[in-house]
Amino acid sequence: MKKFKLIHDAAKKRKGGDKELKKLLTAPTKLSSLKRITDDRYLAQITRCVFNAGFHWRVISSKWDGFEEAFHGFDLGALLTKAPEEWEAYLEDTRVIRNWQKIQTVFHNAAMVDEISEEHGSFGKFFADWPVSDQVGLMKYLHKNGSRLGGKTAQWFIRFTGKDSFMLTGDVVTALIASGLDINENASSQRDQKKIQEAFNHWHDETGLPYTHLSKLLSYSVGDNVPVDVLSGYQGSQTVTE
Repeated sequence: MKKFKLIHDAAKKRKGGDKELKKLLTAPTKLSSLKRITDDRYLAQITRCVFNAGFHWRVISSKWDGFEEAFHGFDLGALLTKAPEEWEAYLEDTRVIRNWQKIQTVFHNAAMVDEISEEHGSFGKFFADWPVSDQVGLMKYLHKNGSRLGGKTAQWFIRFTGKDSFMLTGDVVTALIASGLDINENASSQRDQKKIQEAFNHWHDETGLPYTHLSKLLSYSVGDNVPVDVLSGYQGSQTVTE
């Protein structure tokens, strides 16, 4: 694989220099802060990411206050004690997106968050303590134990909480392949994801950079060169864990 300095230099050149590039490289959230985030906010972030899949994120953003109200601020106790007919009533509730499969995920993911919280003291402690060097393992866990948390949904959830992480967007995968990594374009197999995790671990050791920065620099080194001010405006727009 390429030395990461070559990728970093390419991103710096495309974004107009080191000063402009640094505007896009915000620090990941501290582990102590992740541990303080309450279970309801983690469930809210999971739900937002699940509903984002298949919809334009602005549609979900425009209705998000309604989601918060309809789902009782994502209070686990209130959601897990609802009767079946109360869940079915959401199909007539205009405050939310009336997609039955996704509405059901709120209950199932509330149950997952609650079970993890019972075992670890809080979902935040479990989430913060999972090593960044095994993000693929965390994604696999969320996919297995949650609802509709496969594909990129789990990745977006991890990223939008602020946890140090990488994203396997099209540009990131393109840059990984260009760097010499032997993976397929969809990067979805266990073999490919193991190779990707190893590559990020290697570059983290090489550079000392957070995984989030490594991921963004890979993305900025190829593909459409989106202006810095546009990218800056987008960052954080999906976060509900603050």
